[in-house]
Amino acid sequence: MDTKDIAASLETLFAELADGANNPAGGAYMLNSGDRGLLRSLDLLSAADASRALDGGATIAAHAQHVRYGLSLMNRWAREGGDPFADAAWDAAWKTSAVDDEAWQAIRDGLGGEARAWRATLGSPRPVTREELNGLIGSIGHLAYHLGAIRQIAAAARGPREGTFTQGR
Repeated sequence: MDTKDIAASLETLFAELADGANNPAGGAYMLNSGDRGLLRSLDLLSAADASRALDGGATIAAHAQHVRYGLSLMNRWAREGGDPFADAAWDAAWKTSAVDDEAWQAIRDGLGGEARAWRATLGSPRPVTREELNGLIGSIGHLAYHLGAIRQIAAAARGPREGTFTQGR
């Protein structure tokens, strides 16, 4: 199968989560219109904020590093093919706890770069197997999950409050 019929939709949905629901004419599908999305939400957080966790869970920095690492594997798959997940070292990202300003900036920069590359891949039609298509679509849901988890930890990263956003569609 080929993604030519859905590539634009995949890119739109991923971009909305990563970069925000910025379409002035509405068209927000996953977030409230005016929501800043993951990357700009993370930019609002200090290194101290990113080093926080709730009830013994992962820190915001760990969530961001995990998403960055996952997207780096997806980008590696898009460039090289094969199975970059076969030798994935998932534990490293989850060990991220306290970060200083420099480390927090590096995580955000790395995540932004991987997200931009993956967005471009999603928007470029390509032949895929059913399993690969599941991975493409799953990457969008995975990003949504971690955006929600981060927003549960840090109120400053949350989207617009009810009544403060414009209705899209």
